[in-house]
Amino acid sequence: MLNIYLIRHGETAWNADNNRYCGRTDLPLTEKGLKQAELLRQQLQHIQLDGVFSSPLQRAFTTATLASGANVVKDDRLIEADFGLWEGKTKEEFMAENAQLWHNWMRDPAGNKAGGTGETGAAIVQRVDDFFQWLQKKYQRGNFLVAAHNGVNRLFLAHKLGMPLRNYRLFFMENALPSMFTLEPGGSFVLRHLNSKF
Repeated sequence: MLNIYLIRHGETAWNADNNRYCGRTDLPLTEKGLKQAELLRQQLQHIQLDGVFSSPLQRAFTTATLASGANVVKDDRLIEADFGLWEGKTKEEFMAENAQLWHNWMRDPAGNKAGGTGETGAAIVQRVDDFFQWLQKKYQRGNFLVAAHNGVNRLFLAHKLGMPLRNYRLFFMENALPSMFTLEPGGSFVLRHLNSKF
């Protein structure tokens, strides 16, 4: 059985700025984000990690490095969603430009591209699920820290919980707080903690 400690990176300046969409823009952590990563390290220090994986973006990689103190392997499949025309904008800003793109996405993120020109929810889920299937084939058991992003994490969890992808916004991933799930050899998935301090 694999124990997966899934995290969203620590705070960036765009997170702090009314949750400005940060997709593929490679921003560093703020001072608060660095402190969040240190608190995460303290929280996870009693867990013997067998591997640490991260999105290639520095906000996730730095969080994983500080939180684990281990060698972090970057994997492109964990990168944040391509938000297309929403990149760098707040929801209020892009809604004023073209509200229909948001309505299309919220009605069916699986089949619509984020921001009109970005990724579909189905494509996001496929690549993240591919990463975890690869991880299960490579390791039969162990504890793994995986650092990624709010959008991809929530879409993946919605998929694994059998929810329509349009419901992915019904839960939220806090910066640098772990969610934990298990993956069984037979493929079963159990979400054990969400945004937890255990």
